[in-house]
Amino acid sequence: MTSTPRPPASPLRLMTAVLVAASLAAIVLLAAIIPAEFGRDPSGLGKMTGLARLWSPEQVSINPDAGEVKRTHHYDIPFRSDIIEIKLDPMGVRGARYEIEYKVRMRKDATLVFDWDAIGTEVSEDFYFDFHGHTLTGSPDEKMIVATYRKDSAQRAAGSLIAPFDGIHGWYFQNSAADKVIVRIRVSGFYELIPPGELGNEGGVLANAPSAAGEKP
Repeated sequence: MTSTPRPPASPLRLMTAVLVAASLAAIVLLAAIIPAEFGRDPSGLGKMTGLARLWSPEQVSINPDAGEVKRTHHYDIPFRSDIIEIKLDPMGVRGARYEIEYKVRMRKDATLVFDWDAIGTEVSEDFYFDFHGHTLTGSPDEKMIVATYRKDSAQRAAGSLIAPFDGIHGWYFQNSAADKVIVRIRVSGFYELIPPGELGNEGGVLANAPSAAGEKP
């Protein structure tokens, strides 16, 4: 017994099938693929159908600056990086420089990231530092605000600072080792260098100067 072949589908039926398939593909694209791959739901279909939850967790928005510590800061000065090298002689040598203060200017809430090494000493107790800051006063009668961030003896340190007030912030270094030491400071952030000879840089240190670079302490 032979079967009668089916007549070919009409152009209208073929067009309808194509349109239905394209519509289903568009729904899958908008409701599933785009939310899954890009985290976006432009049509709202992913949320409406619940398919978006299959690929991405429910989002809960928070305010990062709602607590006591502000997490974001914006500055009106450009980001910068500098390297400062300071040679310190052994303590007890007449006319030698075995201690120094070096600071930078910072506005309140400005950020500084740093690390420094005392090259030439093998004993941490031989090298002392005082990381601190203070405000600039216009007269002897004006009170000076002072903040001490850390005092210790070490061969190196690294960290960051968000300035608690407008002023100058930096380090006092003291070398009590038997040999000369080179302090190499790397700083980045939002600050201004203090010209040599001014308050905070009375030692006349030049930033990014190659005078001590590569020199054996």
